[in-house]
Amino acid sequence: MTDSMFWKLGQVWNQSWFIPKPAYTPKDIPDLTGKVMIVTGGNTGIGKETIKALLPKNAKVYMASRSRSKAEAAIEELEKETGKKAIFLELDLADLASVKRAAEAFQSQEKELHVLFNNGGVMIPDMKELTKQGYDLQFGTNVLGHHYFTTLLLPTLLSTVKSSPPGTVRVITTSSSGSFLYPNADIVYETLKPGKARDKMGDQTLYLQSKLGNTLVSREFARRYSSEGIASIALNPGNISSDLQRTTPLPLLLFLRAFMLYPTPMGALTQLYAGTAPDAAEHNGKFLIPWGRVGNHSKASNSPENALRLWEWLEAQVKSFEESS
Repeated sequence: MTDSMFWKLGQVWNQSWFIPKPAYTPKDIPDLTGKVMIVTGGNTGIGKETIKALLPKNAKVYMASRSRSKAEAAIEELEKETGKKAIFLELDLADLASVKRAAEAFQSQEKELHVLFNNGGVMIPDMKELTKQGYDLQFGTNVLGHHYFTTLLLPTLLSTVKSSPPGTVRVITTSSSGSFLYPNADIVYETLKPGKARDKMGDQTLYLQSKLGNTLVSREFARRYSSEGIASIALNPGNISSDLQRTTPLPLLLFLRAFMLYPTPMGALTQLYAGTAPDAAEHNGKFLIPWGRVGNHSKASNSPENALRLWEWLEAQVKSFEESS
């Protein structure tokens, strides 16, 4: 039995309106000297605001983005604002070959990785758009691309645990309150590649499904690697005005900005708390809601069976890609 619609709407309401004042802001971030971090999708929106808060605290931050020109412009802008410079890492989450190159490039430069912010993503693109390997663009980017990137970086994360204080090494995954509005009890695997099932599901539900996928992967990662010293936390950054809505029809976007969306810097607060607050490591496997509060997982995302099934599917896709490369 799935969660009732009333319960789901109640969760979304709790995460969207009348949110308590944040207890953790960028000024509360401790000194991050010696810490190495990656923010995917870091050249715009919430990712850019996250980097903007990390740099003044002396973190070494890699801005993992698809477009070099856009990333370099963002890096220059942030350097003017903070006096510190992020490092560009070329990463296209919609191409597993690019994901592999990005992980290898990072590991050729760094021996440690303290926090991986899996922040990047796409929202409701044209249904015709697919990843380079032919997956639904939203699931392929938001879930499969991030999963592959994280597992490729896993050796670095594990070695960093050995030289770092407990609770330091974390994987932070940006999901959404939309994961509660997903209408099915599990991932519908027939929709992850082109076909009638995907067409029937439609772009909006495909987006919600990808956000459920984020929570499932985060929970399964926590189950597998918490004993190794890595904390894995999923979160809803809030209803935020950002570049993620670039494909939203203008009338709807204007309505959302007027009545539902918070300023972009607010969207970074929950993941900054998850990634940098000393006590946030205690929330391993949990779901955080605005602004840095512990929330509930939906029944679908709280299912160990769902999480294991998705993890095994993702691993099968990765294996198939690597064997064909």
